[in-house]
Amino acid sequence: MWQLKQYHDMSRDELYDILALRQSVFVVEQHCAYLDADGRDAHSWHLTGRGATGDLTAYLRIVAPGHRFAEPSIGRVIIHPTLRGTGLGKGLMYEGIRQCRRLFPGQPIRISAQQYLERFYAELGFQTKREGNPYAEDGIPHIEMVLDDPGPP
Repeated sequence: MWQLKQYHDMSRDELYDILALRQSVFVVEQHCAYLDADGRDAHSWHLTGRGATGDLTAYLRIVAPGHRFAEPSIGRVIIHPTLRGTGLGKGLMYEGIRQCRRLFPGQPIRISAQQYLERFYAELGFQTKREGNPYAEDGIPHIEMVLDDPGPP
């Protein structure tokens, strides 16, 4: 179900599907005008999940250390709106964490989480970094969180 690819290994159609889902959720659904093409995609691994019909249902990107934070990071986490609440989000994050640990063994993972999802990420083992207050990113309250336990790859 899961497929991990670097930017330069994706087809135009795969990239289009990813960008379309990201825009539909982060720009249209969340009413947030921002530049999604932030220059980090080329330095990232892209994890996708597709349904039985081949439609993109889940996505996240793993950004290499030094391109967002000093640590590797997970971001742009998306579940297709029709599949939210099914557990797919946790499955996506578990696979993202597993892949991040495989790519960057022994390193903590940092995320910039939408604040309303703090509990969701805490259930996955991420801890809020209290030295940083919540901050607005593209007009939405965010909080930095870190998964310090490197765990097995």
